[in-house]
Order: sequence, then structure tokens, then C-alpha cells
Amino acid sequence: MERVGFYAGSFDPFTNGHLHVIEVSRKMFDKVIVGIGINTLKERRFDQNKMKEAMEKVMESKGYDNVKVITYDNLSVDAAKENGANFLIRGIRNGMDYDYEENVALINEEISGLDTIYVRAGKLGALSSSMVMELLQFGKDVSKFLPKEILEIL
Repeated sequence: MERVGFYAGSFDPFTNGHLHVIEVSRKMFDKVIVGIGINTLKERRFDQNKMKEAMEKVMESKGYDNVKVITYDNLSVDAAKENGANFLIRGIRNGMDYDYEENVALINEEISGLDTIYVRAGKLGALSSSMVMELLQFGKDVSKFLPKEILEIL
């Protein structure tokens, strides 16, 4: 059976922290589907389709041929199942992330039967899309936090 992981997020914007999760995940799974979803609690800052195109360029430049980027507008677990995923993938930066993600994982498993795999952010544990956006607003250089293909669309 093919091992397929589904990594969901708003990726608004996609950071090197997100890329780290994909780099680890693509070694564990035959295929990783990166799903750009809608977060009903946040307003998008960047166009979902432009972010998808830029993320596809990142995967292509890295040679990650077992990673596919999609967009979706339903529940992550439903998108995961529609795309043949056996597992959900989540990045964990710290204990607060773990507590939040574990609650979500319990519900996701209950409604879908899909288990969640956590990937540690490691040295990128302090990085978040919100932090990158704040630094950008104040004119700071964020080039070390974002792949060059993402910088190009900002």
C-alpha cells in the first residue's frame, strides 16, 4: 500500500519552516500532498492560486517529485481522503503547538479514521507566517525565512 501524507495549512505565506516539514515528510511517505486550505478564522493575505504556483516552483527547484501542491475549500480530513492520504502531517514548533494540534488530531481521527504524524520544526521553531508578515510590514529582510520563489511573489 502506498503511504500518502497530507500536509494542510493556509501557507500565507509559505515559509522555510513549512519547507522543513515537507523535507522530513517526503522521506517518510511515498507521496506528500500539500493542501492550501481556507482558514475560516483568518483572512488570506496572499492569493491562494499564486501561492500554489510559487510553492510548486519551490518543489520543482528542490527536485521533490513526490510532493504535490493542491488547493481545497472543504475540511482538511475530507480533502486528505479525497486525495488518497493515509496520514495527516502537522508541523510542531513548541508545546503550545502540540497541545493545540493534539486536540485537533483527536477530532480528525474520530471523524475520518486518519492518524496524525507530527514533524518537529527544529531550529525553525520560532518561525511563523504571522511573524514573517510583521517583519515585512516593518521593512525587515525576511529572505532567510522564505524560499526565493515565495519572496518573488511578495
